[in-house]
Amino acid sequence: MGNLANEFRVMSSGAFGPAYLSLMPELARLTGKTIVTASTSLGSGENTLDKRLRRGEVVDIVIVAEALLRQLTVEGLVLAEGAAPLARSGIGIAVRAGAPKPDISSADTLRDTLLKAKSIGYSASVSGQYFTTQLVQRLGIAEQVLGKCKVVAGGVGVVVARGELELAVQQMSELLPVAGLAHITPLPPDVQIVSVFSAGVAASCPDAARACEVIRFLSGPQAADAIASSGLEPAH
Repeated sequence: MGNLANEFRVMSSGAFGPAYLSLMPELARLTGKTIVTASTSLGSGENTLDKRLRRGEVVDIVIVAEALLRQLTVEGLVLAEGAAPLARSGIGIAVRAGAPKPDISSADTLRDTLLKAKSIGYSASVSGQYFTTQLVQRLGIAEQVLGKCKVVAGGVGVVVARGELELAVQQMSELLPVAGLAHITPLPPDVQIVSVFSAGVAASCPDAARACEVIRFLSGPQAADAIASSGLEPAH
């Protein structure tokens, strides 16, 4: 670990990752510090975002789905003051480049596509939770589909691009930057779920005022183009 006094440390979920990475030079100028990405995961294991915060890891801001941010705030791991929504994100499906385009234009064709797929990858974050606990149940195919699904730590799209799984289900912003994917398509509107990703100041942050300034930048008009370019919808 470097000199914490010269670092501004960010924990970000994968969905906001591409936008955050493109904005890192602006954040460095704004803070006058080296921007350090405290890579995190959601789901299980000892190094998940929430467990790292509970261990007291020094972090300045946390960017996650709004529901998780509220939970972290209740636990006292994130401060209520300064939190703000940054972006909205929908879930999509993708296949390996060269594979036929799956038809997911309606709930019925999505159901057929999921039933025909030999294997499906999903993440441990909000998109995977929705897919495994709500979507396949709504489509009436949970029993047929869940057995051929696999949770992937990190990038689901990368695994599908390598040909190890047939379908990727993940936030659109996480699928779009992955080389080797094709036909990245949002879920049909009647079964789509839009998640809000928000930023908050970590309780371990050594300079809450500076962190609040960064969150105001990320939630403001200066960051909107980068957020939109990543496949997200700016929250403001």
